[in-house]
Amino acid sequence: MIEFVLNGQPVALDIEADTPLLWALRDGLQKTGTKFGCGQGLCGACTVLVNGSPTRSCVLPVASIAGQQVTTIEGLGGEHVVQRAWLDENVSQCGYCQPGQIMTAVGLLAQNPDPTDDDILNAMTGNICRCGTYPRIVKAIKVAAKTLQQGAGGVAIFDPAVRHGGEA
Repeated sequence: MIEFVLNGQPVALDIEADTPLLWALRDGLQKTGTKFGCGQGLCGACTVLVNGSPTRSCVLPVASIAGQQVTTIEGLGGEHVVQRAWLDENVSQCGYCQPGQIMTAVGLLAQNPDPTDDDILNAMTGNICRCGTYPRIVKAIKVAAKTLQQGAGGVAIFDPAVRHGGEA
């Protein structure tokens, strides 16, 4: 039995310890927002936050997250300031990579609330967008950072004020 906290809720899974977290989330917990891309931890489509840090779930054995906090795209509630910026800046085209891109951006802003373009590019390296929306991704992250600076405080994943851009 593997126990951890998923999107703020305790969960327990009876699953093989070496099962990749991605498949535990998708098959065991029906959190299908986390996408399967390359299966080798290279493309970023499977990125989730583990204790607030962007982590490739396709190569992480579920046993390694026992007792940890895991946040998936579903845990952002659809109204996180980064998600709002993604919509406002028309980032998504096909959308397949977007959950991983967004989770990486949320992790970045939690660690660096005022990133430079270079900080953003470095943090987002390895999150592949086949549609090539990289300039809009950078712009959306900058917009989200500015929104947070203007009133939402910090990037606390389950803080309703952050989800709603400062309006609790």
